[in-house]
Amino acid sequence: MPRVGDLVFKVRSKNAGPFWVTIDVFCGQQKAYETVSKALTTERVAELFRQPAKNIKRFDIKDLNVIKFSLPRPIVQGDRFDRDMHGAQWAVLLAEAEIELAA
Repeated sequence: MPRVGDLVFKVRSKNAGPFWVTIDVFCGQQKAYETVSKALTTERVAELFRQPAKNIKRFDIKDLNVIKFSLPRPIVQGDRFDRDMHGAQWAVLLAEAEIELAA
């Protein structure tokens, strides 16, 4: 199965305030957007980040060929147990996630 990062231009994550992180999937081409948009379900993202699907906010921005996911951080930014102060490492997990493409 292909990984998300193999199909898209770039995956980026960052803080969306101290309590949320946002992950942007820049697909580049419309065909990649359509393929990844169908295969990368909100449920798959929730499973990957060990969150209930109801906690995941998904934004499909078709005009820009971008899919955006926002989810609560498990640890507040800046907490002494926070290992990713800027929220940048979340992108790697999504980029390496395998997705099943429709036949």
